[in-house]
Amino acid sequence: MEGKVRIGFYALTSCYGCQLQLAMMDEILQLLPKAEIVCWFMLERDSYEDEPVDIAFIEGSVSTEEEVELVKRIRENAKIVVAVGSCAVHGGVQSWEKDKSLEELWKTVYGDGKVKFEPKMAEPVENYIKVDHRIYGCPPEKKDFLYALGTFLVGSWPEDIDYPVCVECRLKGHPCILIEKGEPCLGPITRAGCDARCPGFGVACIGCRGAIGYDVAWFDSLARTFKEKGISKEDILQRMKMFNAHNPKLEEMVEKIFQGVEE
Repeated sequence: MEGKVRIGFYALTSCYGCQLQLAMMDEILQLLPKAEIVCWFMLERDSYEDEPVDIAFIEGSVSTEEEVELVKRIRENAKIVVAVGSCAVHGGVQSWEKDKSLEELWKTVYGDGKVKFEPKMAEPVENYIKVDHRIYGCPPEKKDFLYALGTFLVGSWPEDIDYPVCVECRLKGHPCILIEKGEPCLGPITRAGCDARCPGFGVACIGCRGAIGYDVAWFDSLARTFKEKGISKEDILQRMKMFNAHNPKLEEMVEKIFQGVEE
């Protein structure tokens, strides 16, 4: 990219953890001589969302009708669109119970509370616009963001991670949470890149980086293992849907493991 690179950071519905992760990166300051931060409301309240940019980083899920229109405008104004974090990439935990009605979910969380926006079921950004790259995690790893940004700045393209958390867990030499402790770890189907942080602390992976792509996330095989450990279908689905609610193959693959089985 020639001249100063114009960058925008945009926030949709989320806990703002991804925004905070990016805002705490000292490396952003080193970038300033070569880049112009056009939009970033967390740091500059006078930001303007409709400016043209070279790279748009979007975090949060599309959860209001206003956000549908916003992501479309961002796409029109950006050369490269990057979905940042589990909410933007997979819909986030707010998609967890997407099979229930919006009215039921709203009542459970907010009661009779009203908002000035028109709410809708949470969805990934990619359901509305073309996304050029994804940075996974809840929140994302700093190194993943710097790698993506660095490759864009030199005119290249970041590679996607296509192997599971188990690979990193084995390389680290951690005990296997699934086999040795018998706990429902989602490492076998979850995209790596976190250095198996949770298993390293003895905590089962909950899949916050989402399922591995390229149709190699075998929900059925892992569901069979969970079933053999006495875990019910409902509990398996709930655990796997936490960060994969919009995966079109999840429920079908789990259901077939329990076909003809009385719980």
